[in-house]
Amino acid sequence: MESLSEHPWDVIIAGTGLDQSLLALALSRSGKKVLHLDQNSYYGGSEAAFSLDEASEWMNCVNQRRTPFEDAKISNHQASPQSASSQVDSAASELPQGTPDNRPKLAASRAYTLSLSPYFLYTRSELISILISSKVYRQLEFMAVGSWWIYSPEPPNAESHELGATRLFHRVPGNREDVFADSNISMKSKRTLMRFLRQISKPQDEEEQDETEEKEDLSMPFADYLSSNFSVPRDLQDPLLSLSLSQLAQQDTSASYAVPRIKRHLASIGALGPGFGGVVSKYGGGSEILQVGCRASAVGGAVYALDTGIQSITDGGLSSESEHPVEVHLSNGETIRSRTLIGSAWDLPSIDQPSCTKVSRSITIASSAFTSLFPVTTEGAPVPASAVLMFPGDTLGSPQSPPVYLQVHSSDTGDCPRQQSIIYGSVAVSGPQGHALLERAVDRLLQAEGTQAIALWSMRYTQLGRLSNGGTPPSIQTHSPHVYSFPPPSLDLAFEDETVDMIKQAWIKIVGDEVAHDEFMIFEDREGTSDD
Repeated sequence: MESLSEHPWDVIIAGTGLDQSLLALALSRSGKKVLHLDQNSYYGGSEAAFSLDEASEWMNCVNQRRTPFEDAKISNHQASPQSASSQVDSAASELPQGTPDNRPKLAASRAYTLSLSPYFLYTRSELISILISSKVYRQLEFMAVGSWWIYSPEPPNAESHELGATRLFHRVPGNREDVFADSNISMKSKRTLMRFLRQISKPQDEEEQDETEEKEDLSMPFADYLSSNFSVPRDLQDPLLSLSLSQLAQQDTSASYAVPRIKRHLASIGALGPGFGGVVSKYGGGSEILQVGCRASAVGGAVYALDTGIQSITDGGLSSESEHPVEVHLSNGETIRSRTLIGSAWDLPSIDQPSCTKVSRSITIASSAFTSLFPVTTEGAPVPASAVLMFPGDTLGSPQSPPVYLQVHSSDTGDCPRQQSIIYGSVAVSGPQGHALLERAVDRLLQAEGTQAIALWSMRYTQLGRLSNGGTPPSIQTHSPHVYSFPPPSLDLAFEDETVDMIKQAWIKIVGDEVAHDEFMIFEDREGTSDD
């Protein structure tokens, strides 16, 4: 293999997370010499996806180097039954000798693809737009994200004949038709809810006309906004909060954050097909998207080197007359030079670790398909492969806590075998309290489904990053005219379009005025082929 120090580079990208991989995709038609490094032996960084064995290896080394993760722990419930699975496993262990053991079991390690950051895309997302304009969408397959559900400790209707998890979960109305069809909402509340939906669903020209008359105050907490402006009752406020995907409690979530995101949710339904407004990439979610970006960059001439980190950086700065003023010393002993170096703070040793938010996350493999969570709600709509569940803090015995979100992926996502599901959990509370809330929420879901639903395997960890709740948009940090870093990874449950703006900002810094800036991520088909 040719030495990396054989020639200087135009750009060195450190880390193969989503930000870096999208930048590599943007540079894939630039004609620049790009070197893309990762200190890990796998692609993805904080958005990586693993098999069972790879997840175990990741857990063992997560605290041995500077990473945006802490406190990873795996539980194999088949070997050590816990919580919701304990009763079922204990009973099965007492089977008479010679009786076949038909308990659900884990499949082979490679049968699973477990994502560390399982976000989904709204159908009107800017990321979908650039995947289409860059032609790499042809290498991806997307599945529909279906219903939103709210956990209700008591069934909405004591005589309900609903089956499975829907006995304790209430489906959140996603449009006007859903509101009118919901038998659990009173007529008075329906009128109130419709007034709110009409207000936030106004066309842009009507909104601008309203603004000239009286500008709406969105600075107040979302709960106060709903109460004072629309008289929305308390029992409907959590469902509306869930549509915003805010990971903060009602009183900590501003209307300025929640309202635009509820608009995004409602406007996305039907954009790519009836009955759904979000999609998740098959076979690993965001990990699959970033690997497609890396492959496109490699076709464009970029060189990739995994298991190769940066030991130190010497920047010539403005005083240097060299065309390649950045000197990078690698973990393999080589020293290379570049015009530009960009990566995350965890990949650049000279960059201090940024201030981060910590969230607790969990991944659980369950022995149930949870079919009741994936209804087809509109004629002609596809069967959803993912559902979003929200547990308000007070339903888990912690009234002051932010909500817990569970994203359930069916086997249609390619993440697990048939008749099993992956449950991804997230709560903006770190430490033992956060992990306890996640475990409680997963247990509630398993118990609601019935004795056939048990946890086969689970992993809990803490992730460091940024939440977009009321914060400033992400931007590239400039450390010198030649060295830049990305902000901490996003912890949001849906891809934030501001990330695309940040990637374009980084791309402009590198290409300068060599190309028209309106050509960002707009690629023609390569000669002789229809995709990368």
